[in-house]
Amino acid sequence: MTATLARPGRTAPAATGRAPSTRRGRTPAARRRYALTVLAFLLPSALPLAMFVLGPMIAAAWISLTDWNLLAPAGWVGLDNYAKLLADPKTGEVFLHTLAYIAGYLPLVYLGGLAIALGLNTALRGRTLLRGVYFLPVVTSWIVVALVWRWLLNPANGVVNTVLAWFGVDGPGWWTDPAWAMPSIILASAWKDLGFVMVILLAGLQAIDPALLEAARVDGAGWWRRLVSITMPLLSPATFFVVVISLINGFQVFDQVYAMTGGGPGGATQVVVQQIYDLTFRYGRAGEASALSWMLFVVILAVTVVQIRGQRKWVNYG
Repeated sequence: MTATLARPGRTAPAATGRAPSTRRGRTPAARRRYALTVLAFLLPSALPLAMFVLGPMIAAAWISLTDWNLLAPAGWVGLDNYAKLLADPKTGEVFLHTLAYIAGYLPLVYLGGLAIALGLNTALRGRTLLRGVYFLPVVTSWIVVALVWRWLLNPANGVVNTVLAWFGVDGPGWWTDPAWAMPSIILASAWKDLGFVMVILLAGLQAIDPALLEAARVDGAGWWRRLVSITMPLLSPATFFVVVISLINGFQVFDQVYAMTGGGPGGATQVVVQQIYDLTFRYGRAGEASALSWMLFVVILAVTVVQIRGQRKWVNYG
């Protein structure tokens, strides 16, 4: 009988009858099968993403380097479109209008949504119905909402100015006045999106342990102290999500501007996406429009990265 001895300091491998595995515990064949399985599940989402998002983005990047009027063949111009846009005062103007919209819209929609969420988080009768009522504008077409608000804010016979007249107040020109056109759009936008913010913040409020609030109340903390010291810190993840989504949507504001003012009066509400639309379909300058869209993408990406990095300092996931 012959015995097989292992070398000193080593242990003889046990005979398991299985093929040797990789560091991750899978054979190469198993890893290929796993990758194909994952790919099969991703394809239904990955294909539309590639066709309708990544593909158009790549096409827009190429078009931004050309001079194209949508009809004649495109001519290569390199970075001239970007240089032209950076030198054009109109570019800075539309970005400022967009920032003005965000500065008015974001606090209004967040504070309004927070107030509604706090109210509906109590033992209020009919709160289920009220939640549906507040969320209804979110699923309503922007064209419908814009037309309704054009009627409400009509300077001549609109409901808002009529009510103000009852109190002896001379209502402004709203969307016909350059000074009030952007506030009109902000008001309509905040009204439409309040329901979305309310739902997100309400979910965050309901995830807070009631025992924490009760303990603070027993210790003598009033409503405001409980809100500031307990509710708002624990609501910070929902707040972070709302702020990120609202900022991205704010930079891409278009529907309400197009339907309510068309960028007027006198260009007072001309925002970035409206300028992209006009450059493409009104002036036939698709190359400049694509360059402006990529500039907007870079701005949104930079703002989002700053937010994600900054959230480590104020968002509490505990």
